[in-house]
Amino acid sequence: MPVPVAGASEQRQLLRDSVFVRIRDAIIEGTLEPGERLLDGELSGWLGVSRTPIREALARLESAGLVATKPGRYTIVSPIDARTVADAQAVTAAMNELAVRTAVPLLTGADLAAMREANDAFDAALRAGEVAAAIAADDAFHRVAVDRAGNDAVRSVLDQYTPVLRRVERIRFASLRGRDSVAQHARIIDLAAAGDADAAAVEARRNWLTLDAYAPAD
Repeated sequence: MPVPVAGASEQRQLLRDSVFVRIRDAIIEGTLEPGERLLDGELSGWLGVSRTPIREALARLESAGLVATKPGRYTIVSPIDARTVADAQAVTAAMNELAVRTAVPLLTGADLAAMREANDAFDAALRAGEVAAAIAADDAFHRVAVDRAGNDAVRSVLDQYTPVLRRVERIRFASLRGRDSVAQHARIIDLAAAGDADAAAVEARRNWLTLDAYAPAD
């Protein structure tokens, strides 16, 4: 049987997802700054796509709190708003807590090794002041439990709300205090290795709630 060729609808979905990810990452990285106007034509030229997937991506980004739109007037990168951050933080902490509690009984030795490796990379990136690498390593650390939990609803919620927090983490991980997360990650690993799902889950929740001190004031 020949390998199926992706249909037109699948190709459109892949394009929409790619455009969404590239604009989202540009916002998280600060390439597109808070308050910056987002023009369909400029984004279309930058990404080399038509305006339709651009508009679809912006609609998704608006629902995630990364973009603000005034119909018929403008679309901008959302300012970093304390209330939006707090809401996203509460949801993200709860979802990671659930993922860890579910995952701990299922974690393999390879999973624990992957978590340790990610935390080592996270520590090294923080010490080197490489914020983008630190965020990538932090993603890799938390993704182990999320993937092992295998809950698509949890993954979907995290995909929507974690990017809001990543903008704040760019500030946190650029400071020395961001290294507190390395120790928290290590505690999560130790508790998971001991099979204490509840304690590991609580520690994971605490880890995501440490952004409080870094959220911008109103």
